[in-house]
Amino acid sequence: MAERPNWNIEGRDWPNRAASRFVTAAGLRWHVQVMGQGPVLLLLHGTAAATHSWRDLMPLLARDFTVVAPDLPGHGFSDGVPAVRLSLPHMAASVAALLGVLGMRPVLAAGHSAGAAILLRMALDGRIAPDCILSLNGALQPLGDRHAAFFTRTARMLVGLPFVPSLFAWRAADRAVAERLLRDTGSRIEARGVDLYARLFRHSGHLAAALGMMAHWDLVPLLRDLPRLAPRLVLVVGAEDRAVPPVQAEAVRKRLPTARIVTLPGLGHLAHEEQPAQVATLIQQECAGALAA
Repeated sequence: MAERPNWNIEGRDWPNRAASRFVTAAGLRWHVQVMGQGPVLLLLHGTAAATHSWRDLMPLLARDFTVVAPDLPGHGFSDGVPAVRLSLPHMAASVAALLGVLGMRPVLAAGHSAGAAILLRMALDGRIAPDCILSLNGALQPLGDRHAAFFTRTARMLVGLPFVPSLFAWRAADRAVAERLLRDTGSRIEARGVDLYARLFRHSGHLAAALGMMAHWDLVPLLRDLPRLAPRLVLVVGAEDRAVPPVQAEAVRKRLPTARIVTLPGLGHLAHEEQPAQVATLIQQECAGALAA
């Protein structure tokens, strides 16, 4: 079982392959997709996903925006990095370096799950200055809340055991396991989407990056800094999300009262994959000001 997905094998029929390019930045080789024209919109996927997460949404947004979507470090077809570089500040700095090499300054940004946290960290650190950030089922609360430190230490211990990512990959090599994992998020996506996730889950390197993110994720400083966020924040919540309970959006809004919550009935954690047209319309409506500028 190969550690990393191979672009010539797993990427042979990758969604929106024609928009793909490989770029070196922050000491690693990134897989990034760029599509469309107009104001720059940055999309960041969540933990254990890749650019395929935007497969149907990206072409819809490309009608109005220049859409930029990378595979995060260690995910999909982007190079892996040492575990310490999977922390939130390091991920934010790495994505910023990529944007610098691409010469792109996003005026809009949307992130799914952990991708939303990276965008907020980037904005708070002055690495991007978009008009609006859309958090799509954003994972913005510490895992286990009061027990977050315990979970983080446990995750670091697991990631430190070399057989753990391989064991996860061995289990997830069964498509039925991948399908069940995705269904447990509260979403039901089409068969092709399940196949693409299963294709990545078979590789221990991809899963090691996902586990490493969880092990080195510290959201407490992010939440502490949130009240000084300059861009508008829209919290898009799938009402059936089982991965990030919808009530967490209210906890975020308590820290940043200017944040808006938009609830999507009947959709789960992967709402943007379940109903890409609905989410595209929402993004276009929220970003109408930037489009008119």
